[in-house]
Amino acid sequence: MRSLLSLADLDEQLSQPTQGVLDTLRVLEGDVMVLGAGGKMGPTLARMIRRALDALGQKNREVIAVSRFSSPEAQSELSRHGVRTLACDLLNAAHVDALPEVPNILFLAGQKFGTHSAPGLTWVMNTTVPSIVAQRFARSRIVVFSTGCVYPLTSVEGLGSSERDALGPPGEYGNSCVGRERVFEYHGQQQGTPMLFYRLSYAIDLRYGVLMDVAQKVAQGEPVDVTMGYVNVIWQGDANARAIQCLAHTTVPPIALNVTGLERVSIRELAKEFGEIFQKPVTIIGSEAPTAWLFDASLSNDWFGPPSVSLEEMICATADWVSAGGVTNGKPTHFQARDGQF
Repeated sequence: MRSLLSLADLDEQLSQPTQGVLDTLRVLEGDVMVLGAGGKMGPTLARMIRRALDALGQKNREVIAVSRFSSPEAQSELSRHGVRTLACDLLNAAHVDALPEVPNILFLAGQKFGTHSAPGLTWVMNTTVPSIVAQRFARSRIVVFSTGCVYPLTSVEGLGSSERDALGPPGEYGNSCVGRERVFEYHGQQQGTPMLFYRLSYAIDLRYGVLMDVAQKVAQGEPVDVTMGYVNVIWQGDANARAIQCLAHTTVPPIALNVTGLERVSIRELAKEFGEIFQKPVTIIGSEAPTAWLFDASLSNDWFGPPSVSLEEMICATADWVSAGGVTNGKPTHFQARDGQF
């Protein structure tokens, strides 16, 4: 991965289509819609699709980004890169009904942060919106973004949760995400809609992510809690590419796919490495619990191969970004939370 010096460099890297993306979109027909495109991943995901279609000489195929677009800048930036934007409240069934018919859907909408203070809104966003969308796009194929938080915490000595494991997370957020999957599953089977549940865990964008959380604490001399002792991470560009390729893997009934890196990242060792890079003392608090949210992503790696960006490359890029005072979105992941309260 080349050096990333600016937001423009970062977004260019995160939206660079892979050969797998090109191969998938070459075979799939029709336009592509990203629902919930105004969040952390939506803008670069939509841009990756647009860049891939342009590279294939298929400029007539549309990429449509749908969001409330509370940030006019995000909407105009997508438009500048050839992505059609539509402002829409996905909780309003009439607004969703007015969206164009599109055969390929990536569903990114949902709520995580604020669940503890507003659980009702989280459940509405994570279950009511899926019901509205699933019924409206019964004739589409849908990749539904989900989360590894649908699983219970698992032993740090094992392989991590696999797609075959029973669901049963702690906390309302994780349970509402199980609800999201169940609602889509119900409508998909009723209507014959091919779907895939994209259980993504800890995508890394230099503006946010577990690596940024730990790096900032070390750089600022704050203690690092290692009670949640291990995590899995994946570069957001690789997560974007895998999501697009999943459009070719949707099934009836839906299939689930864990998406993350294969390495088990020790928070303690990660903090120590950032301490060496920044030449800062590291303060560790807590001790590693016997369980964590860990995931077996071997199936996605069988399908798509290893991620293109290594863990060490992500660590170095994060350290460079923090050292240079790079912008962040100010939203910690709260990966330390073991009770599912976000």
